[in-house]
Amino acid sequence: MALITLPPALLHLPLATSASSSSAASRPHLISLSLPSRSTGINNQRRGSRKFAIRRAGIVVRGMAGDGGEVQTSSKVEEKLGVRIERNPSESRLSELGIRSWPKWGCPASKFPWTYDGKETCYLLQGKVKVYPEGSSDFVEFGAGDLVVFPKGMSCTWEVSVAVDKHYQFEY
Repeated sequence: MALITLPPALLHLPLATSASSSSAASRPHLISLSLPSRSTGINNQRRGSRKFAIRRAGIVVRGMAGDGGEVQTSSKVEEKLGVRIERNPSESRLSELGIRSWPKWGCPASKFPWTYDGKETCYLLQGKVKVYPEGSSDFVEFGAGDLVVFPKGMSCTWEVSVAVDKHYQFEY
């Protein structure tokens, strides 16, 4: 078994700080997760590495555990109102998707309606956006550095507060 230790900030877990020892109080608390060596709902990777995903309060923390127990966490993934947002994906994740070869699109600060004829995946290079799905008073907010997936058939209103520059790809 590989022992994986994650800081609680990644899991969004409220943990009590021990005040019994000044050195203990100054150290960050850690959460440990043991993963089996063989696949039990966990995807085995080459050279014994194992992928994992921890779902907590709507946030998914993804990472990979190597044989030495080290963890390389990647971006946080959240889904809200049917929109999937991967915050700050790694450069290797962006390369894996081929994002830099996707077409680019941009717009100034503005507000406009939009309907997705196909599933769109986009990566924001610049900008800040609030998207209000049709029929909802709630919104989804994302910005520069976020990888966003919109479902096919979604109708919404884009409220762009900072000019957008993005790579995008549609799946029909």
